[in-house]
Amino acid sequence: MSFHLSRLTLLHFRNHRELEVDLGREVNCFVGPNGVGKTNLLDAVHYLSLGKSYFDPVDMHNILHGEELFMIQGGMHTGTGEDAILCSVRLGQRKVLSRNRKEYDRLADHVGRYPVVMITPYDGQLVLEGSEVRRRFLDGLIAQFDRNYLDALIRYNRSLTQRNTMLKRFAEIGGGALEELEPWDEQLIQHGTMVHDVRQAFMRELVPLLERHYHGISAGPERVALQYRSALGETPLRDLLRGSWDRDRLAHHTTQGIHKDDLVFTINDQPLKRFGSQGQQKTYLIALKLAQFDLTQERNGLRPILLLDDIFDKIDPQRMRHLLKLLSDQRFGQVLLTDTDASRLHTALDGLDLDVRFFHLEHANGITREKAERTVA
Repeated sequence: MSFHLSRLTLLHFRNHRELEVDLGREVNCFVGPNGVGKTNLLDAVHYLSLGKSYFDPVDMHNILHGEELFMIQGGMHTGTGEDAILCSVRLGQRKVLSRNRKEYDRLADHVGRYPVVMITPYDGQLVLEGSEVRRRFLDGLIAQFDRNYLDALIRYNRSLTQRNTMLKRFAEIGGGALEELEPWDEQLIQHGTMVHDVRQAFMRELVPLLERHYHGISAGPERVALQYRSALGETPLRDLLRGSWDRDRLAHHTTQGIHKDDLVFTINDQPLKRFGSQGQQKTYLIALKLAQFDLTQERNGLRPILLLDDIFDKIDPQRMRHLLKLLSDQRFGQVLLTDTDASRLHTALDGLDLDVRFFHLEHANGITREKAERTVA
């Protein structure tokens, strides 16, 4: 089943007071100077898909300053009709996410129905920051098409919180025994082992796609690789928890488990963070996201909406042209992209067999649409 976002409406979201835009089925270009809210439009689409921001996990931070709520509405056109999706957040109240006016009991039940893949300069954090950022990326990727994985991850994190609370209590009272942690340990073992096994199997599929996309974009001689690093690969979680008992008591938290796993990015067998140039790091991350796109499409049969945020800045014309050639080869479905340079996009898209729409954003929060000449039925 195919789908695309036909209409996007914002109210008090980030720097957008009110905005409504009708989108094309293929390529939609949002252009304008920095600060007009181009990235925020893409983040609004991410909200409609996953019920959360790509950039800020605190929903309240996304309400326009001085207002009490934000509301995002979208029309998702599918093979069976049009679904009305609404996401709203009001100060002091819980987030509301609904489909066709029926509110979800659990936000997790919405994840995967309308998948998206977002590529942004913010992705540099995957290389530069700590392991938590990379785990969050991996979990968010798998959760879009594996509901059981998401449930297991939620249960694991709940049990981890309870176990850490017990360890802090042991420190306060100056006592405690390993046996008292058994109920939480059993939960961690059950759900953590399942999460680890899914991650491991998933990486076996992801890595070859990453390598292929990297070499397709760069056409360079360098070798790239991606490794999933987990203590569970060598030792069962039960043994890890027992072996870390003394350390856990001293640290007042659980020091072993899947919440310590990491992804290792390398280029020519060296850490990408230290030995990869800025262009190589950017190419690696774009290739990683394109691999994510391929796997998501393969797993759930849907082409995700592809969100490209300012990715053509600091990328050479050859790599840019290769990416856009992928679009014209109909490998992707709907694409929303941003750039500060409209002429650069016009030149790059010229001659490609695509329905392209340009939307020009201004600081006055206005939006105008320019329908490009390259239009096909």
